[in-house]
Amino acid sequence: MATLQECHDAVEALAAKLALLSDKPRGIADRSLSCHVTDLHTTFSGHMRNGLIEDLTTQPAPKAQINLRLASEDLVALTQGQLHIGHALATGRLKIDASLMDLLRLKSMF
Repeated sequence: MATLQECHDAVEALAAKLALLSDKPRGIADRSLSCHVTDLHTTFSGHMRNGLIEDLTTQPAPKAQINLRLASEDLVALTQGQLHIGHALATGRLKIDASLMDLLRLKSMF
């Protein structure tokens, strides 16, 4: 199990990866993000803007545009490139609630 700080850092790394997509056509630039870490019973939420995640908190967002749900180890492995997003989705280790376009953008990120 990853620590709360490791998960916090992983969410920031995820936002940084998403920011790289914002430079590309139809990239992810300005979105609210919620990431529920199931084994820590914690939800990180914030708003991705200008390459950073702003107001990152452990309070759930009212209705984030991108919602992730996964275990702490999977979150860290995903952001470190040790877990492919397609495999995580197919095996149920990652659940995403987002628009179809955001899902496609997320898939291209990993």
